[in-house]
Amino acid sequence: MKVAIIQTSLFWEQPQLNRELFKSKIDAISEEVDLVILPEMFTSGFTMNPVKVAELMVGETVLWLKEIAINKNCALAGSFVVSENEFFFNRLLFVYPSGEVKYYDKKHLFTFSGENVIYKAGFERLVVSYKGFTICPLICYDLRFPVFSRNTQSIDLYIYVANWPKVRIQAWDILLKARAIENMSYVVGVNRLGSDENQNIYNGHSQIIDCFGTTILNLEEENQVAVVNIEKKMVTDARTKFDFLNDKDDFDLK
Repeated sequence: MKVAIIQTSLFWEQPQLNRELFKSKIDAISEEVDLVILPEMFTSGFTMNPVKVAELMVGETVLWLKEIAINKNCALAGSFVVSENEFFFNRLLFVYPSGEVKYYDKKHLFTFSGENVIYKAGFERLVVSYKGFTICPLICYDLRFPVFSRNTQSIDLYIYVANWPKVRIQAWDILLKARAIENMSYVVGVNRLGSDENQNIYNGHSQIIDCFGTTILNLEEENQVAVVNIEKKMVTDARTKFDFLNDKDDFDLK
């Protein structure tokens, strides 16, 4: 499966400009890809002012994602601010090439920024099947909680979309590897660049890591779109040979 990751700066709380930015970057991908991954809150940056940027599930960004998925014949994943039933959600959409939409609402809201006060948390993770891969897409702060990421469903690929600041980037680097190793799965982490109105600085480090913790790709601080081919067979062969997941402890998540 060919995976494209987009690492870029964002326009603060300007969805239309961000959609135009990502459209231009997606259109510039010269080869056919199966999956394009965008950062967390890709239409706005990590804002605590959802009233200004929130959209409905029948709004412009959902229609935009569907149109690109259908026209490019690829899946897309990324989160943005959604308004639903008088609540705001940091919602990740996984859009299939057919235009079918699955979504996940961020469970672990970032209390340090007050996200837990402004947004409503999700409860269940999303697991999708695509191109022979079982995929679990998660959002930023979820990366710090290994129990929620725990591989109990033969997941082949974890996706973490983020606005993870430079000041804590070492944790991002380490935890991406940890999630890959402990779950014997590929991990793709897509972070942003630039700065926001809250004086946060973002330095990227978007990465693709294999199930042994080997870094296949690290964009460092480059403004870049990168395409990497990942193989299901690599994960299957590793699990057949080492079988570590069958030795995991059993417990209930509450």
